[in-house]
Amino acid sequence: MATGADADEAPDAVDDPVGYFLDDQRFHGRSERTIESYERVLRRFEAFVCGDRTPGPDVDSPGDAGRRECMAWVHSLRGDLESSTIATYASYVHRFYDYMAQVGVFESNPMALVVAEMTESIDTNPTRRDISIDGMRAFVESITHPLERAVVVTLLKTGMRVGELCNLDLRDLAMPTAELEIDLQTRVQLEGRPNSLYVDSEPSRGETINGEERTASNKRKRATVLPIDDELRGGLLEWLAIRPDAISKAEPLFLDTGETWGQRLQPSDVRYIVERHARQHGWYRTGGGAAENVTPHYFRHFFTTHLRDRTGDRGVVKYLRGDVASDVIDTYTHNWGDQVRSVYERNIYSLY
Repeated sequence: MATGADADEAPDAVDDPVGYFLDDQRFHGRSERTIESYERVLRRFEAFVCGDRTPGPDVDSPGDAGRRECMAWVHSLRGDLESSTIATYASYVHRFYDYMAQVGVFESNPMALVVAEMTESIDTNPTRRDISIDGMRAFVESITHPLERAVVVTLLKTGMRVGELCNLDLRDLAMPTAELEIDLQTRVQLEGRPNSLYVDSEPSRGETINGEERTASNKRKRATVLPIDDELRGGLLEWLAIRPDAISKAEPLFLDTGETWGQRLQPSDVRYIVERHARQHGWYRTGGGAAENVTPHYFRHFFTTHLRDRTGDRGVVKYLRGDVASDVIDTYTHNWGDQVRSVYERNIYSLY
C-alpha cells in the first residue's frame, strides 16, 4: 500500500481508507487533536454507511458509498447533535472524500452536493455557556486530586492552550519551593522573574525539545512569561508534593499518575480530566457543541473574557495569550515586572 509520501501515485487497493487518510494527515503535519477528531467522526460515518441502515445496495467500504448514503448519515445525526456540530462532522467527511478523490483512491466525492445543500452551518463564533466566577470557583473546589486541580487551575489562571500546558517542563517554572525541599533548575529566561511560568513558542509535534520528542505543538507565536499568583502557586505546590519521578530526562511538569505512570501528560489526558468533571456539573453532553460543553479551550475563553473586561487592557491580555502583536511585546517585555504582573495580580479572579 502506498503512503502519504506517495500521494501522487494512486495505490491499487486500500483496505482501510480511513486509516490511509489519517496516515496522510499525519505526514502533512496535522496535530494529534485534529487526527483524533477526524478519526472519531470518520469511524462513526464508516460504521453507519457499512451497516444495514442505509438505502440502496450493500456498502463494504466508504469508497462504495454514494450521495444517498451520505445524506442518510447526515439525517441520522439530526436530533442528537447541535446544528453546528452536524455541519462540522459533514465537513470532515467532505474533506475525507475530497482528498481521497484527489489522490486517486476514490473516483468522486459524494459528500460535495450533500454539504452544498445542507441547512446546517458551522458557527465560527458560538455564544458559549455563561459561567460565573462563583460557579467556576465551585467547580475548582470540587476537584480533589492534586494533579487534576493543578491542571485546571493552571489553564484557568493563564489561558494557555492544552498543548502548551503539556509541553511545560520543570525548567519552565520559577517559584519558591523550600517547603518541599525541591531545587528547581529554571531556564535562563526566568532569571530575576520569580513566581513565573515560561511558555515557549518552539515546541512542535515530532520535534525534540530538551531531549524529548514532543507529541503536541505550542501555537503561540512569541515565547511568553506568565505570572503565578498565590492560588496557582499553592496548586502547583500541592502537585509537586506528590509528583512521581519522571521517565523522561526532560522532567515534564505534569505527569500521568494512571496507566502511563511518570510519563508526560498528553492533551487527550487533559481533555478527559476536564470532560469528566464538567459532566459531573452538567456542563458537558456527548454531541453538545462549543456553546454547551465546557472543555479546556473554554477555560482560555473564560480567562480572556474576564481578564479583558476587568483590565480594559487588550494589550496585556494579548501578551498573556501569546497572540501576535509586536507592539504589545515590545511594550511589555521591556518593563515586564512593573506592567504585566501588576495588572495581572490586580485583576485576576480568585478560584478559592
